[in-house]
Amino acid sequence: MTVLDLARLQFALTAGLHFLFVVLTLGLAPLVAILNTRWVRTGNPVHERMTRFWGQIYVINYALGIVTGLVMEFQIGLNWSGLIHYAGDVFGAPLAMETLVAFFLESTFLGLWIFGWHRLPRGLHLACIWLVALTAYASAFLIMLANSFLQQPVGVVDKGDRLELVDFGALLTNSTLVFSFPHVIAAGLVAGSFVMIGASAYGLRRHPGERELFTRSLRLGVVVAALGTTMTSGFGYAQFAGVQEGKFTGEGPAQVALGVMTLIGDNLILVALFVLLPLVRWLPRWRRLHPFLIALTPLPFIAAIAGWLARELGRQPWVIWQKLSVADALTPGLTPGMLIASSAAFTGVVGVLAIIDYLLIARVIRRGPTRLALGAGPEVPEPAPVPSL
Repeated sequence: MTVLDLARLQFALTAGLHFLFVVLTLGLAPLVAILNTRWVRTGNPVHERMTRFWGQIYVINYALGIVTGLVMEFQIGLNWSGLIHYAGDVFGAPLAMETLVAFFLESTFLGLWIFGWHRLPRGLHLACIWLVALTAYASAFLIMLANSFLQQPVGVVDKGDRLELVDFGALLTNSTLVFSFPHVIAAGLVAGSFVMIGASAYGLRRHPGERELFTRSLRLGVVVAALGTTMTSGFGYAQFAGVQEGKFTGEGPAQVALGVMTLIGDNLILVALFVLLPLVRWLPRWRRLHPFLIALTPLPFIAAIAGWLARELGRQPWVIWQKLSVADALTPGLTPGMLIASSAAFTGVVGVLAIIDYLLIARVIRRGPTRLALGAGPEVPEPAPVPSL
């Protein structure tokens, strides 16, 4: 393999694994906020335990996903300095805003939500988790803003050796951003809802004493899945109106990835709308269907990765469409040995974190909503024995 092939493979592996964390974060954040809202409005202890259970899964995924994002930052700086030199003033600005504004705000509000249980007023505590969800969406918007610029560079002038931003508004209204951002948000809802569906089906089989909690979770997951699959399909097909000419013609890897994504996505919308939603009241009691619901869990993640591959591979050989080739974006002086070593390190770190993430989430699901660390009340010390006289 050439140096360019190794660099592209490294980015594909680490970015793909990182995206698995991102899509689940985007899906679970609003679901946890909805559950928290129900608890605040009703005071129902079941809603509190649902918030803590799904919130703990969200926190695990978020915490480990942070580290995989740091790996992405290192990789871009090390391997793609040509991109930074040529378009850093444009491409780098949304990334910097995502890190300095959205990411730090999201982390701050999440910290307040995690450690604010039993300390903050319920209304203020609820506001924190909604702000977590909103800043997560803001973070996704800025990332998609940067990516959409690579797909269709607008609002810039070419100064020869670099691009100069002259119209920030053009970035915000980029035709490849208008439909791709809600498409990603909807894909996150699909991933989060199917995790909720699969885990709830498993919980109904393993923890019969928690029937009410997992019944409510399963029904919420089905409703959100029906909404999310419809939005994903609608915004996905709408993107083709702004696709660059020649991006998906022929028979290449981009077309294969696109076909896989479309196949899974179309089947998920059929299942969600015409199987799960009409049967939502009876699904918790139909144990024979529960293995099927569990088996659906990985499909939204496979579709999300396939969609990302289609979007990126279709742009080849350009890293910035018809302005900067992938070869010119590569850092000069890299050797195969250097890339093999960095690939082993970066992919190893992200891969191990993905495995740990899966194991920790699976452990929470197996245990069920007992012994949860998130939201646990302060321990009350036992009274000291009264000395006898």
